[in-house]
Amino acid sequence: MTTLLFGRPPAVFDPPGDATQTSPLIPGSTALEDMADGAVEVIMVYAPPGVLERRYTLAQALRVLKAGGRLDVMAPKDKGGSRIRKELEAFGLEIGESAKAHHRRCVVIRPEKAAGVDDAITAGAPRIVPGLKAWSQPGVFAWDRIDAGSALLAQHLPPMKGAGADLGCGYGALATVILRSAAVTSLRLIDLDRRAIEAARKNVEDPRVTYEWADVRTIEASGELDFIVMNPPFHDGGAEDRRLGQAFIRQASAMLKKGGVLWLVANRHLPYEVELDAAFKRVTPVSDGGGYKLFEAVK
Repeated sequence: MTTLLFGRPPAVFDPPGDATQTSPLIPGSTALEDMADGAVEVIMVYAPPGVLERRYTLAQALRVLKAGGRLDVMAPKDKGGSRIRKELEAFGLEIGESAKAHHRRCVVIRPEKAAGVDDAITAGAPRIVPGLKAWSQPGVFAWDRIDAGSALLAQHLPPMKGAGADLGCGYGALATVILRSAAVTSLRLIDLDRRAIEAARKNVEDPRVTYEWADVRTIEASGELDFIVMNPPFHDGGAEDRRLGQAFIRQASAMLKKGGVLWLVANRHLPYEVELDAAFKRVTPVSDGGGYKLFEAVK
């Protein structure tokens, strides 16, 4: 029996240990979009919080399920769980619903036909975003706008030179600024989100660039880079986790050579100064405004 898993449901829901993982946020997973129609008997989905992303994921799950196949969906009540039943009913499905561990869970047996699947896939698919003139997709960080922190970093970033990296590159907005400098010899774009990397491949076409779908916290750090820029994440599964940004800072230090420079932007309330001072020889506050703070740190 072919079983798929999307995301990482809590253990209380007994996720299948032998299932094929399909989340774009888990490097190495299989792309649900690439699977054939009606190829799967069972799929468990830990639904993402964004409406367009969630409906897209549910529609893709229904597309790959065989008629008579089982769709098992759950989400925290305050992060989409309260909407799952209505969203599944909009596909013309009969729902079995339960509540457990502050989550809502819906189970569906796929009928021969489901309504609105193609429309939901179109609404959540990659596209060129008007105004950005760049490829992106619902679910990617700041998918339809220039994030204010990244804009602040771009405004103050001096011309970079040598080999560098953009940690948590998103769809490539900062990379286009970095690559304006002819002195940049190479640039690694690294992100946990496969969709962001796929968008960056389309948005940043430059022979100096490499693209890496990877968890920044676990990549090999050889201490050879001249510069790093980053606007690190501070949410994990929708909940604030300040340890993410702190881990990014430690990893940036490990990836840089002596004298290498880090440019970091972060929300003002995040406590990164202690981590910066511990990992770098010199830390200079560059800007503090609009809810963000910007640092230059030299190893």
